Amino acid sequence: MIRTATPDDVPVIHAMIRELADYEKALHEARASEEQLREALFGERPAAYAHIAEADEGEASGEPVGFALWFLNFSTWRGVHGIYLEDLYVRPSARGGGHGKALLTELARLCVEREYERLEWSVLNWNTPSIEFYEAMGARPQDEWTVYRLTDEALKVVGAA
Repeated sequence: MIRTATPDDVPVIHAMIRELADYEKALHEARASEEQLREALFGERPAAYAHIAEADEGEASGEPVGFALWFLNFSTWRGVHGIYLEDLYVRPSARGGGHGKALLTELARLCVEREYERLEWSVLNWNTPSIEFYEAMGARPQDEWTVYRLTDEALKVVGAA
């Protein structure tokens, strides 16, 4: 049901990223190309990793229905790596089938196996179904932290200083 992504999965991962961006009302911001994803996931120095959820029954058996894209982070306080989950997505037709839980379970298993101490991600405040799903698995919001981001023109200004 869950497997490590291969280079052949790049087109479907790209398609699902665009589906996720559309769901999050930000399709116009999803600018990554298949070539960029291929390099990030499978290039000489991979910067990210991905797992695929496959349909496990019916006509679509073996077809990709979801993905998790993640990368390593590092905790200076704990002195070990962790996993930062950039995207978790399950196609609407496959939701409720356990694929999202299986993807998170696989990443948690990797953390335990590799002695990483954190599995972290962000979720949009309005995404109640996802928040309820994560909290049902035992995840807790980190309300004392606020995410900041430099991008586009602000990043260029700061980077040129």
